[in-house]
Amino acid sequence: MRPESLVGDHTIYACVMGSRAFGLATEGSDTDLRGVFLAPTPLFWRFEKPPTHVEGPAEEQFSWELERFCQLALRANPNILECLHSPLVEYADDTGRELLSLRGAFLSRRVHETFTRYAHGQRRKLDADVRTHGAPRWKHAMHLLRLLTSARDLLRTGSLTIDVGEGREALLAVKRGEVPWPEVESWMARLSEEGDRAARRSPLPEEPDRRRVEDFLFRARRASALQAGPYDEVVQGVVGRGGLGQG
Repeated sequence: MRPESLVGDHTIYACVMGSRAFGLATEGSDTDLRGVFLAPTPLFWRFEKPPTHVEGPAEEQFSWELERFCQLALRANPNILECLHSPLVEYADDTGRELLSLRGAFLSRRVHETFTRYAHGQRRKLDADVRTHGAPRWKHAMHLLRLLTSARDLLRTGSLTIDVGEGREALLAVKRGEVPWPEVESWMARLSEEGDRAARRSPLPEEPDRRRVEDFLFRARRASALQAGPYDEVVQGVVGRGGLGQG
């Protein structure tokens, strides 16, 4: 099965991410499409497994296979968690809606480490730009402030909201280069300190609910195996008898 067919025929969840989801879109902003597909279970019975992710087929489109998506979400990957909480959902079938209902199961205090690690990496790139060019890439500075704010609020409340809401104009001013870099640095430092304090008394659990997510994945795989398709005889032989026949 071609990768683009997996996305076209087996997507369970699709959303818009990037500036449009963050409430920071301006004229000319791209539309970043993200999604999750459920590869048919019989494809995993071959030596060559289906891909863990697919880029395309549309421009600015990227999709993950459900198992890989869940693995990354359980590790508190910032991009994956934000994808799960996009306010711009384009599509969700029954399995996709169940995935969305599990949003809370993926959240834990691990977000402090992963969001902070990602933020430090982005900050090093900004500092390198300042040393080399005398100024940061202001768009990247804006998005780092957004990420730090989102992480702090998540640790404080236990809920992830990615639309910046009333913070839009202040962040866009940073993007336009209207806020001096020392002020942006101070803003970043304050958000980091507030995030550290919030982590110490966060309502989030220490670990995500891995068992609940794994149960969902098992049921999704089993339902896929039972669906009618080009592998009917093999599928029914294996699933119907609970294993391969004893010849």
